[in-house]
Amino acid sequence: MSLASLTWWPRSFASLALALSWLPLPGVAQMPASAPTPMSASSCPRLLDKTFPRLQDEKPQSLCQYAGHVVLVVNTASYCGFTPQYKGLEALHAKYKDRGLVVLGFPSNDFGSQEPGSAKQIAEFCANTYGVKFPMFAKSHVRGADVNPLHAELIKATGTMPKWNFYKYLIGRDGRTVTAYSSLTKPDDADLVKDIEAQLAVK
Repeated sequence: MSLASLTWWPRSFASLALALSWLPLPGVAQMPASAPTPMSASSCPRLLDKTFPRLQDEKPQSLCQYAGHVVLVVNTASYCGFTPQYKGLEALHAKYKDRGLVVLGFPSNDFGSQEPGSAKQIAEFCANTYGVKFPMFAKSHVRGADVNPLHAELIKATGTMPKWNFYKYLIGRDGRTVTAYSSLTKPDDADLVKDIEAQLAVK
């Protein structure tokens, strides 16, 4: 055997070993190096499986994005004796949003024609007067023949419909548990806050 062949052999053997290392071994399951991790998407509760236009720009918003959250739904108006509740609702949203609460505002002109403005006027009023940052949706009906689909189901679930502006519905994390609160119930009401905290504690 020549010196040249002795020098070549180790390099050839190393290459062969490297090539054989990629072959599947009998009885051993092979796992791709870049196998994706399966993602489990939580299903959207039927109650939240709806889309509404955003107040500011009418861009469609799916309520499914709030699945797994505790949701406080409020029908609002700009010229009502309860309108100052906007401040408390924003404070409630800001305090608990990191724990999973979201307040959703639904302007409506159903009671006393106290929400007559355009979407732009309502959005500017909420932002400039009360610093509202929680999600708001385009004006809609919350009772009657033209009730929006979310309120239709909330009414069915609780057996009670909004009696006036700033009526409230609390939806639990499961998207099925619903409790109604009158317009007289302020955002910092002890019982409402207690119920919100109880729902937030559900995992």
